[in-house]
Amino acid sequence: ASLVEAVGLGVDQFDCVMQTRIGRHGTALTGGGRLHIKNAQHALSDEPLDAECVCEVCQRHSRGYIRHLFQVGEPTAARLLSLHNVAWTLQLMDRMRAAVAAGTFHALRREVLAVWG
Repeated sequence: ASLVEAVGLGVDQFDCVMQTRIGRHGTALTGGGRLHIKNAQHALSDEPLDAECVCEVCQRHSRGYIRHLFQVGEPTAARLLSLHNVAWTLQLMDRMRAAVAAGTFHALRREVLAVWG
């Protein structure tokens, strides 16, 4: 939500470690909000982290597999979530850029804030 608010205020350049920091701790950014991959509900899931994400992690790995990697202490798990989180953020930035150009940024802002608060 803070990225969307910042863009709404005219900020157009960011440097942020949040994507990798939360990825290391098992959190994925998704269109539905934060997904905590370590939760038991994801143990047998064949779903991608985010069904609408086009990143390589979402195209190749399931929630269940990534959760398993965390459970066994495999460092690849944090890397996969970090890669996804960076890609997801870049996709959000692309959407915001397109919305600004199309004059629909305020509608996108409302949509994002409805999920992310």
